[in-house]
Amino acid sequence: YTNNDIRFVTRLKKNARTRVVERFKSDSDNVISDDLVQFTGFYALQDYPHKIRKICYRDSETGKILVFLTNELKLDAQTVADIYKARWEIELFFKTVKQNLKIKRFFGNSQNAVWTQIWIAMI
Repeated sequence: YTNNDIRFVTRLKKNARTRVVERFKSDSDNVISDDLVQFTGFYALQDYPHKIRKICYRDSETGKILVFLTNELKLDAQTVADIYKARWEIELFFKTVKQNLKIKRFFGNSQNAVWTQIWIAMI
């Protein structure tokens, strides 16, 4: 992704091992830490040899601590957390649509194609 200038935000697996390369400061009360890290596990390091940003975040609504990984270094940590939260809302929406409307997959990628398929499934 990084080599192709594609940005991502994802959750860190519990068993992933990293080492801190650099620490960043955050103005957000919800951000516990914001670090540049590198994977230390043999296979993880082979799959992703680049340095990556690791953000520990406390969700103010649930109190849960979430750990995100991203290759986006320019945005502040709170914005990265907001992006993940918005992404998760979209995932839940599509899960609900697929379960309730019995849509296995979408046949088109455009907004019009998706809406047409949803309307047809509702009829």
